[in-house]
Amino acid sequence: MARKSRKNPEPVAPATFQRHFYNAAAYIRLSVEDNHKKGDSVETQKSIIQDYLDANPELRLHDYYIDNGTTGTNFARPAFQKMLADAENGIINCVIVKDFSRFGRNMIDTGYYIEKYLPSLKVRFIAITDSFDSSDIKPGDAIILPLKGMINEAYALDIGRKIKAQQRQAMLDGEYIGGRPPYGYLKHPQNCHKLVVDPLTAPVVKQIFQWAYKRAGLNDITRRLNEAGILTPSFAKKAAGLITHENLMGNGKWQTFTVAKILSCETYTGDLVQGKSKGINRRQQRADASEWIIVRGTHEAIVSRELFEAVQILRKQAADEYIGKTKKPYTPNIYKGKIFCGYCGKAMHRQRGWKRKGEQIYVFHCLSNSRVARGSCKAYCIPEDELTAALLAIIQKQAYAVIGKSLILRKNQPATEARRSAAKADLAAVKRDADKYSRMLKSLYESLVSGVITADEYQEMRSDYENKVVDRMIRAKELENSQIELEKRMSEFFVMFDLAAKANSGGDVTAELVDKLIERIRVFADRHIEVDFRFNCGFEDFFENGLLNIKPEAVTV
Repeated sequence: MARKSRKNPEPVAPATFQRHFYNAAAYIRLSVEDNHKKGDSVETQKSIIQDYLDANPELRLHDYYIDNGTTGTNFARPAFQKMLADAENGIINCVIVKDFSRFGRNMIDTGYYIEKYLPSLKVRFIAITDSFDSSDIKPGDAIILPLKGMINEAYALDIGRKIKAQQRQAMLDGEYIGGRPPYGYLKHPQNCHKLVVDPLTAPVVKQIFQWAYKRAGLNDITRRLNEAGILTPSFAKKAAGLITHENLMGNGKWQTFTVAKILSCETYTGDLVQGKSKGINRRQQRADASEWIIVRGTHEAIVSRELFEAVQILRKQAADEYIGKTKKPYTPNIYKGKIFCGYCGKAMHRQRGWKRKGEQIYVFHCLSNSRVARGSCKAYCIPEDELTAALLAIIQKQAYAVIGKSLILRKNQPATEARRSAAKADLAAVKRDADKYSRMLKSLYESLVSGVITADEYQEMRSDYENKVVDRMIRAKELENSQIELEKRMSEFFVMFDLAAKANSGGDVTAELVDKLIERIRVFADRHIEVDFRFNCGFEDFFENGLLNIKPEAVTV
């Protein structure tokens, strides 16, 4: 889930009803250094939170949010971000942790979330063993919270420094520090910090260096590897059981950047070169070459130092020759990410050529034959100006229907306004129901405390009222989201319609037009072109889902 900024939350409108029960999120975090601490185990944290819930009947557990093996010094944690999203959507209104350190070890950000952000969402915060409850602030809490934050942050910094120092010393001692070994090597069965040659993949590395030494280019080497059916590094690691997640697999074809990475890796000479990156302000940045940790002769070499250096010289010569050429800037590629081969489905490459009079000409062609394997796709290309002319003709042909849809939407603005008013009335009614059941819940809890009803009656009636409140809250959110989606999509459609009308009246094919109107362009060897328009999907949903009380055929253009 992409992380959104929460440093400047929008002002929260006053709640239309009071909540007297709490849907609680139990947040649990266990970092790597906490794995050996019994008191901070996931099971222990769960047990402490569950005991607290049992003692407080107004708290109802919604779910556990668990980040296992994550640092508390930043908040880019999957479960934590999901918990905040649920708080923003009104699904939870209470956060419970074992103590402040489980929530976070960054003093400033932890204080911000507890003192500013969660209160802005009307979310209660409880740290059990620190005896902190935001709904019952005690006089000493104003001092305790920042003090605890300072202690937790200092602890995290100290642990971090120790781990980094330990890793750096291991690098200086010639030990390999890394999750997976480089392609061509395996980790020693008895020592995970020592590399041994992989008999299955090391010959491939040798062959790649031999081809490069004979001046084969990256494209040529990539194609040869694919034609030979050699497993890519990720697929080879999967076969060895070193990779299991499909997101790390790639498409199974060798790429030029993979070959380039292998050719620049000094590890294949038997030397360990580590510490090429360092953390600055919580981000990994490339370290200067003077900061690298190089230890010679730590493991068996796959290629000689002489061959490695010779290949580096040849690659630098080729790069310098390319850089030294006087180059005229490329014109913008308005079809980037939009144009694909109609046969193999791969993105088509834009290449520049020159006419006899020195004029630039651009063509699009499929790279499969040059990078995957000869004969893997049809060999053809299409000039960019020819593509543009054909595309403009297709857009103009479609513009008639598009403009008709625009007229339908614009003519029926009154119907849309009526729907807006009806949606607001429905939303108000749903919120009134939620408010009513919330008041009943409050009265119910007071009846339990005063002895008017039994605990069993309280549990049964509370469950019924809570379900009704939650149901109304979910319905209210659905109504709000539906209206927001309608407004957003209508705005997008009007932009597309106006662009299509402009193209229909003789306008040029521009980057904005391609971006807004076109989803995908497929090109075939006979210059046949197929276009997926963005306005061909979604418009009909307005009618099918009843978002507009009209029929598409109501207007004739």
